[in-house]
Amino acid sequence: MSPPDLLTLPLGGTVPNSALPARLYRAAFAYASPDQIEAALAGRGWTGAWRNGIYPFHHYHSTAHEVLVVVRGAAWVTLGGEGGLQVSVRAGDTLLLPAGTGHRNDRSSPDLLVVGAYAGGRAWDTCRPETTDPADARARIAGVPIWAQEPVD
Repeated sequence: MSPPDLLTLPLGGTVPNSALPARLYRAAFAYASPDQIEAALAGRGWTGAWRNGIYPFHHYHSTAHEVLVVVRGAAWVTLGGEGGLQVSVRAGDTLLLPAGTGHRNDRSSPDLLVVGAYAGGRAWDTCRPETTDPADARARIAGVPIWAQEPVD
């Protein structure tokens, strides 16, 4: 498999983002079922899996690193907060979002299904720029340990 695209986002502002780049792995889980994806992620220390879409508003997690695997469909996701970097993802693509990385589903196909999970099974929160104090969030983000393994081989 090809190495991931490293996506560096600006720090500060109402969305903290991370000094660690977000990672986009293209076709990492092509043709895999949700059960297969969840098992593969769990085997690499990414647990607490869920199945759904991606919220259509800017948000981030200050207590956990998140991985998003597109099972089916496609989406256009803005990373980094308002005016951030827009990426397109489709079935098989995987986004690794370090704690603090803003993300929003701008547009998606009606059949979008995503499997999400968290590094080390950490409890996660949902922070919104308009309701979360960025200084408090940055303090929580600083306490999140780096993941033990990448979510994909």
